[in-house]
Amino acid sequence: MSRLRRQLSTSTTNNVETRNLQDLKAKTGNLYQSIAIVAKRANQINITIKEELHNKLEEFASHTDSLEEIHENKEQIEISRAYERMPNPALLATQEFMEEKVYFRKNEDDLFS
Repeated sequence: MSRLRRQLSTSTTNNVETRNLQDLKAKTGNLYQSIAIVAKRANQINITIKEELHNKLEEFASHTDSLEEIHENKEQIEISRAYERMPNPALLATQEFMEEKVYFRKNEDDLFS
């Protein structure tokens, strides 16, 4: 078990930290609503990152099906590695939510009010 803990501790980034659930709940008054907001924002961030990566890699795409033209492109590999090193969208969304950088509104006709 200690070997597994060591592997996990070395693979985590500096952006990962334990969050107090009461702090998340305090932002909206409902923990589940806060988590839903963070999840929606993480999805938005993820879509944006995927579009950026796709657009950058599209510049290097070869539209021919010839096997002789397939080769490694160092710029393409570096771009992919840079995106792999980026923090998880859920971590970014949680940080934005805690720093009150996420705009959200509550529907006044909500059935749970």
